[in-house]
Amino acid sequence: MRWVESDGVRLALFEEGDPAAPTVLLVHGYPDTHQVWDEVAGLLKDRFHVVRYDVRGAGRSSAPRDGGDYTYDHLAADMTAVLDAVGKPVVHLVGHDWGSIQGWEMVARPGIRERIASFTSFGGPGLDHAAHFTRYGKRSEVAGQLLRSWYIGAFQLPVLPELAWRTVMPRLLSRTIRVSEGIAPRPGHPADTLREDAVNGLGLYRANMFPGRRTPRAEPVVDTPVQLIESSGDAYVSPALLASMHPWVPRMWHRRISAGHWAQRSHPEVIARMVAEFVEHVEGAPPSRELRGARVGERGPYEDRLVVITGAGSGIGRATARAFASHGAEVICADIDLAAARRTAGDIAKTWRTAHAHRVDVADAADMERFAALVRDQHGVPDIVVNNAGIVVAGPFLAHSVDDWRRTLDVNLWGVIHGCRLFAAQMVERGEGGHIVNIASLAAFAPSRTLPAYSTSKAAVKMLSDCLRAELAGQGIGVTVVCPGFVSTAIASNATYVSGDERASRRPDQASGEPPHGGGEPAEPRKAAPGMTARAEKALARRGYPPERVATHILRAVHRNQPVVAVNAEGKIGYALSRISPAAMRRLARLTGGEEVNDR
Repeated sequence: MRWVESDGVRLALFEEGDPAAPTVLLVHGYPDTHQVWDEVAGLLKDRFHVVRYDVRGAGRSSAPRDGGDYTYDHLAADMTAVLDAVGKPVVHLVGHDWGSIQGWEMVARPGIRERIASFTSFGGPGLDHAAHFTRYGKRSEVAGQLLRSWYIGAFQLPVLPELAWRTVMPRLLSRTIRVSEGIAPRPGHPADTLREDAVNGLGLYRANMFPGRRTPRAEPVVDTPVQLIESSGDAYVSPALLASMHPWVPRMWHRRISAGHWAQRSHPEVIARMVAEFVEHVEGAPPSRELRGARVGERGPYEDRLVVITGAGSGIGRATARAFASHGAEVICADIDLAAARRTAGDIAKTWRTAHAHRVDVADAADMERFAALVRDQHGVPDIVVNNAGIVVAGPFLAHSVDDWRRTLDVNLWGVIHGCRLFAAQMVERGEGGHIVNIASLAAFAPSRTLPAYSTSKAAVKMLSDCLRAELAGQGIGVTVVCPGFVSTAIASNATYVSGDERASRRPDQASGEPPHGGGEPAEPRKAAPGMTARAEKALARRGYPPERVATHILRAVHRNQPVVAVNAEGKIGYALSRISPAAMRRLARLTGGEEVNDR
């Protein structure tokens, strides 16, 4: 630590890391001190020269004698003194809360903006931008932000705010951080000097917040590269306010994190990674895929997104892979048939961009773990995962062997479980959200006499998706279950058909497809019942509903974060009827024991 003199106050300056490395200047907010950055600074110091300081009236820095000496001019003088003390031509500024609010002023102020190479902002908008939003934004969005900012008006009152901070507010703040954001208090945050820091810092609000005390810029354009980090659980800054800043910053990257207001405390690894990626890019390094996807401009919602699709060799999986690729996504085509996956990836590469083909058996937990690790190491954490791979065994329940049930559940249910478990863990660790799509079926809510194993597996997928959606929402990860009706794919020709005749001819010790008790060879493989394949193929062809239309529903569902999507007429009617009258669905199942097979 060293002292820096500025405009009648002494600022406590702290430095870590190699002074020859690019300098990252971390500025704290209200009512924090430089110690709120401890975790992030510790993660950055091996790659950067990390500088922090206690702003005037906070922590070890002294407070001005005049409580009004907290205007932007005073803060700018402090920033200039710090930059002079650091002695670097330019620094990369990172601001949180009031550190971010004053940062927006610094990147627009002549004499300082030239010394800031980049600005990372979270938890605090520019006051000029906020004033413009309040005047021209949608009334409902403005009202929502004003409700979040109620405390600003309270801080203008005499005496009462000081009294609150000297009595109940420190304890209330600690409880809020612990309960609402899951952050355990530690030495340094909240600081031992919290009471005095909070009372002194009221001057920030009283000196700068209202137009009568300063005139907002009519066009608050910022030329500095800006990384805007939006915390989805921030109780004080609305997404609408942050989005309204886009037109004023020609070079902006807007990233999102599932966290509360103090994201540098709850998710220090994520914040440190975002800061490092942005600083290194501004310094000349290629942008990470996540950073490319965050660039604000004329970009589609799937541009530069990484999408993993299982069962991508044919049918709905293939159509979905092509649809995402056509919207700019980088697609990983996975299938147990590597040749089919390569055909899909090759077709995509001819028309749009490079795609990747990988073989994976979704029913094999070890193979899925290998595949998930390969995706992370070679391509990165996926933004979207579509668990599509599935099989069909059709026929009466008593004709299904134990092996039929095991294979169906291993692929249709366990394959989805493996995909959700492995890739959701990667998304949570990355901290930037994501989306999981699980392909179920009309059979998930429509009982069938001829699809007992398939329907059971798809019903389980739907319930799994509902459970995951509830659990992962707080991490910014959406979960959608898609339930198509009859779709014109090759699923009928690839299905396994069992019949009542086969049930009658099979001995009890052959019912599982495994060796009889005492050893011996497995039961002979069963063949499709005569005519069933042809009838099922003909029925799906007559339906005339191509998988490309299902893919369109999938892309729309991800964009809108829809929980359940029933596809085509029979899918929508079946879903509605299952909710209105489950008894009617059971009666319908008894009356329709046909041999046709519905697609995923």
